[in-house]
Amino acid sequence: MMKLKTGFVHSIVRWMRGRSRGQAMVAMLGAVVGLLAVAGLAVDMGHVYYAYQQLLASTQISALAGAEVLMTGTATSAISEATTYSAVSGDKNAISGLSNVTMVSGYPKVKCLSSIGTICTAYPSGDNAIAVSQTASVPTIFLGAIGIKSIPITVTATAAAAGGAGGPYNVAIILDTTASMNNTDSDSQCNSSRLACAEAGIQTLLQTLSPCAAGLTSCGTASTETITSGANVPNPVDEVGLYVFPGLTSSSYVTDDYVCPTSNPPTSHYNSSPVYQIIPFSSNYRTSDSATTLNSSADLVIAVGGGSCSGMKAPGGQGTFYAGVIDAAQAALVANARTNTKNVMIILSDGDANASASQMSNTNSPYPQTQQCHQAITEAQKAATAGTIVYSVAYGATSSGCSTDTSPTITPCQTMEQIASSSQNFFSDYTATGGSSSCVSAARPTSNLNQIFQQIGQSLTVARLIPNSAT
Repeated sequence: MMKLKTGFVHSIVRWMRGRSRGQAMVAMLGAVVGLLAVAGLAVDMGHVYYAYQQLLASTQISALAGAEVLMTGTATSAISEATTYSAVSGDKNAISGLSNVTMVSGYPKVKCLSSIGTICTAYPSGDNAIAVSQTASVPTIFLGAIGIKSIPITVTATAAAAGGAGGPYNVAIILDTTASMNNTDSDSQCNSSRLACAEAGIQTLLQTLSPCAAGLTSCGTASTETITSGANVPNPVDEVGLYVFPGLTSSSYVTDDYVCPTSNPPTSHYNSSPVYQIIPFSSNYRTSDSATTLNSSADLVIAVGGGSCSGMKAPGGQGTFYAGVIDAAQAALVANARTNTKNVMIILSDGDANASASQMSNTNSPYPQTQQCHQAITEAQKAATAGTIVYSVAYGATSSGCSTDTSPTITPCQTMEQIASSSQNFFSDYTATGGSSSCVSAARPTSNLNQIFQQIGQSLTVARLIPNSAT
């Protein structure tokens, strides 16, 4: 066997070692370049993701802003509001460092969707949703080295107009049951007794409120109602109480208004501690939030004519005076306080306070004989100051009346308007028989009672984001 010289062998080893170091350096250089490329890609992708989240947030805000306007405004005004809150340069949500945002052609656009639980015709524009789509190009840093100068992003968001739960609420409904409510309202929008028309409106309201959380197939078994405690399901959302004026002589007569057949209970003078509460705050008016019919066995539903009999009566017997019932309803709202709830008061009347001297206090306390309409305004304003959202529905209000108010004078229509805690909360059925055509709500011009109560219910809800695929 041939033997190699020791020096030759050492030379070969040294040569191979040198060659390995060179290869290692090349491999290391390649690894460093790869790591830099990955880091550069991560930086660019992170920048794109951050820009996408910013554009998404502004698109959602834009859609929600437009959806809020759909409640009372036109399609044009909703689109304008959505545009104002977009991320396009110069608009309210313009994004610093992303100046090339544009609105996708055809957006914002209003929609009438049938799958989201609200009726399009309840909105002035005939639409219940709005979609916004924005696009932009995000400049790159490291990817520019391989020819990718920017990455396009497009975001779309759809929002439904008010109709999603905004509560939970404690709702006190105050209903005029003086003798005039037995008169026929021959307006084609109802064509029944004024009381029956009002009760039908309240039924509409109960359809829009939420007895319990959405998604439950059943609200569960309600507690037993007593004179002072309502029938409530486990974990109720919106609780509703019913109050009437004139008040009753005793709480023992409240069952006359919800035990079929209902009958006229005896009423009390306003200076004799009348009982105004008919139904304590209850949440069993529907069996679930998705139920499309009212619970006909609930006392509240029976009282407003949604059960097996015609509902409570208008016993009359006293003049109109409602400062006392406003005060009583507000006290009950405060007493029924629940965590994270809001208080709401809804008053329906023609507004003409005119109780006789014998029905009122002979002193200045608690309610004097004079300034009866102004007294109602004062009590309602106290409630609003305490945080209660006050709605008023002028039902056939006239342009003259309030005969006890002489300094200053005021009309029933003006009284009902000033009772509301904001102009948006004042409604008027001015087409009702005997009503004044001049008693129109500028903010809420509809005169249909069912639509009025539907709008009240919807105003207690909120605009919310919905899937872009909703139909």
